Amino acid sequence: MGGVEPIGIDEIRRSFVNSTKSQAKAMTPPHGFTELPWESLDFLGWRDAKAPNRGYLVVRRDGAVTAIALSTQATGKPRRGTGLCDLCNTAHPVTDVALFAARRAGTAGREGNTVGSYICADLACSLYLRGLRELAVPQGETISSELRVDRLSTRLDTFVARVLA
Repeated sequence: MGGVEPIGIDEIRRSFVNSTKSQAKAMTPPHGFTELPWESLDFLGWRDAKAPNRGYLVVRRDGAVTAIALSTQATGKPRRGTGLCDLCNTAHPVTDVALFAARRAGTAGREGNTVGSYICADLACSLYLRGLRELAVPQGETISSELRVDRLSTRLDTFVARVLA
């Protein structure tokens, strides 16, 4: 279940739906790009090492690659509690979930309209669902990882559709 076919950096840069060409060119690829576990990824997501308030989400959708630039703000003073990712429904310490905003594609985005969602701060939803990255908060769900991955796919598609709308 899952698994993204490997995508090249140039293809990613060409597929941004909510960025200018210069913004896409300035994107820093994820660390270890050539060693990514593509077979375990439902989407490619990462924070920009040179601009930590920027993140990127890349999916294959309708046979094409769709890349979305995201932005987030520093959380300020440390907070306590638990946060929930809107995409993978994984619970984390609240500081490990971030509100990401994506400028909408086209005219709406140029007019300043955005779509926001709380997402795992490291954008590693796929790895959490498969137990490939350790969770700091015990999870209450008892459903299979396959069903959780299916739900991630549906929620991810909904988020991307909202950006493209």
